[in-house]
Amino acid sequence: MRRHQRSKRKPMAEINVVPYIDVMLVLLVIFMVTAPLLYQGVDVDLPQAEAEPVSQDSEDPIIVTVSENGELRASIGADPDEALSADELADMVSKVMRNNPETPVLVRGDAAVRYGRVLETMTLLQQAGVPQVGMMTRPPEDD
Repeated sequence: MRRHQRSKRKPMAEINVVPYIDVMLVLLVIFMVTAPLLYQGVDVDLPQAEAEPVSQDSEDPIIVTVSENGELRASIGADPDEALSADELADMVSKVMRNNPETPVLVRGDAAVRYGRVLETMTLLQQAGVPQVGMMTRPPEDD
């Protein structure tokens, strides 16, 4: 006769999740601190004008900034805080336009910059293959 022996089962090992929670909290703090630093930009005093806003249906536009001292910056490719030469800007924009010709392009010119410099930038963009160049403004302040 065989006797039934009770098998002694060991309890399943439990996973300690406390270290994972600690890591997640540290990552959360790191992202909360670094996120505002990613959106620093060049301070540009846009001219005021009454204009229709750009439709939100289209893709994210390429924004070319002409700063007060005439430096060019772009929201694509390189660091947006880094000044670009006219050739570098034209090369970057033409590459984007070849891949996606529907990408809207906007010029964000400082109110104190010479009008001729903004016009040169718009001409440069058209030579790079941009069919239509828009201008960014800020709404007029109510008195």
